[in-house]
Amino acid sequence: MERPRPGGAPATAPVPAARQIGPYHLITRLDPPGGHVTCRRFIARSADGDRTVLVNSPLPGADPGRFAVEAEAGRRLMGPWVAPVAEVAAPGEVPWYAVPYLPALPLPVALAVHGSPLPERTVRALGAALAETLQTAHAQGLTHAGLSPAAVLITGDGPRLTCFGAVRAAAPDGEQRAGLPGLEPGGIAPEQVSGGRPRPPGDIYALGAVLAYAATGHTVPEGDELPAGLRPLISACLSRDPAGRPTAADALTELAPPAPHATVLSSAGSLMTPGWLPGRIVAALARQSAEVLAAELRLPQPPFTPHVPQTWN
Repeated sequence: MERPRPGGAPATAPVPAARQIGPYHLITRLDPPGGHVTCRRFIARSADGDRTVLVNSPLPGADPGRFAVEAEAGRRLMGPWVAPVAEVAAPGEVPWYAVPYLPALPLPVALAVHGSPLPERTVRALGAALAETLQTAHAQGLTHAGLSPAAVLITGDGPRLTCFGAVRAAAPDGEQRAGLPGLEPGGIAPEQVSGGRPRPPGDIYALGAVLAYAATGHTVPEGDELPAGLRPLISACLSRDPAGRPTAADALTELAPPAPHATVLSSAGSLMTPGWLPGRIVAALARQSAEVLAAELRLPQPPFTPHVPQTWN
């Protein structure tokens, strides 16, 4: 697999021949080729030049109808650590959805840029933000059903969770999901692999897999590979028995004790202090921002219409 460049996706990462999805001109892929991804993601610019977004479209083999349903349902997932669904394809269009763009690296790219697993303080902050998001979703009766390393985007002020419903879009309940495009081996709860309906304990299993990946570089680590401070929680999240897994609220308490000013700052937010990210990742985010800005300037620009002040007699 090609090693990702520090800016995110390789500069030569291909985009569709049409170079457009919906009303958006594509700039570059967010994900490098060859990795496990849950959907195709592109940094793109609106035709009027006013907005930069992250456009998501289904992988070949995914159910496009189900993808569209999950994209619309993703509007209900709220919180500071969610990449909010801002726009979806119109009925009859090839499915896609857009979220506002922030300079961001998929978690696997962040590890490649850093050159090793992430420090424990970073893993804790990342896990607290994800647990907080899952706690909110589960309280609303939602199951994310798409949490994986590729679904987590690292930004300067904290992670953003994407790919709502990827498990449901990959295959309907009752069908085996092992080996399907977009589903990372080792990151899906056993009951979901066999076709079971996604439920909150499956999100917790996926949380454990993401934390294991961030801390070791793979989703199925040996017990002694995990940092001692995180080992009990991650091991509990990865229990094969759904009843043996903690709740999202329990995981959040383990990762980030309640903040002293919780009405202003979330428990996870209290961990997003300067230095929460390693320097190489911060530099990569800055480089991506500069590269995207340069690419935007090369896109066709809408005609300029000067403002003519009205003359009053």
